[in-house]
Amino acid sequence: MLASVLRKLVRAVAVLLLVSFATFTLMYGNGPGIARAVLGTNATDATVRAEVARLGLDRPLVVQYGDWLRGVVTGDFGESFFTGQSVSSALSSRVPVTLTLIVLSILLTAVVSVLVGVAAAVRGGWIDRVVQFLSVAGAAVPPFIVAIGLVFAFAVSVRAFPATGYVSPDQSPTGWIGSVTLPVLALLVGAIANSAAQFRGAILDTLSQDFVRTLRARGIPESKVVFRHVLRNAAGPGLTVLSLQTLGLIGGAVFIEQVFALPGLGELSNGSAQRGDVPMVMGCVLVTIVIVLVVNLLGDLVTAAVNPKARTR
Repeated sequence: MLASVLRKLVRAVAVLLLVSFATFTLMYGNGPGIARAVLGTNATDATVRAEVARLGLDRPLVVQYGDWLRGVVTGDFGESFFTGQSVSSALSSRVPVTLTLIVLSILLTAVVSVLVGVAAAVRGGWIDRVVQFLSVAGAAVPPFIVAIGLVFAFAVSVRAFPATGYVSPDQSPTGWIGSVTLPVLALLVGAIANSAAQFRGAILDTLSQDFVRTLRARGIPESKVVFRHVLRNAAGPGLTVLSLQTLGLIGGAVFIEQVFALPGLGELSNGSAQRGDVPMVMGCVLVTIVIVLVVNLLGDLVTAAVNPKARTR
């Protein structure tokens, strides 16, 4: 088990370095273009060349990446080309908001998907048909459309939740719950649709296996058969899809934060990309990669804990 974890960690670090270097090369490959974006379109060629030298963009990309990576290891992500703000300080205030949405969405998706998948596979009938229909409908509707609908239904018409804004939990726990409820619900619809369908299919496949008939023949209660044996064997594919949902949740969070005016990582990366603020965008990309790798690693560890066959991979 320990050797498997170490292999996964090594692979994760390798992926992090590879993706960060490729992204850095694409972002910093055009030094004059970056300088002109900082100075404006009316800047002269001489001024642009001077700005390129001042920002250190005239050095080889490998040298620039090495300096940037050394700074990242020590917690220094550089400074914004436009505002001079530390990228680390900007990320420290934005990442918790996005992580709140992602973590809550993943946890709720896991719980609801398992319950819905079990109900659809075991009960069948109209419950199964409803779950299949909602799975297709939920996967087809983009998160920002769901978010707009939730705003009109629960913020404008009913006024049960705020339409925009974010309240940190240390300021007001109830205000925090109110500010994240609608954004999390908007992310949950598509995530639950995909995960519940996967859990349903995996549970149906497991229910048809011989060991399940043997357990039932021995008189073991159906609830124990399903939740102790069937669900454990069917958890692998469902957990894999659940970990992959992280990518969709991060992408959806970019739009959700725009709809609800949340000061998160998506709003920061979107605004920085529009301005051409390369250091800020690189910081957002790196944090996003780390979040994805950590969630995938945790998903692999949970899968290995539930299914011993996965420990050898």
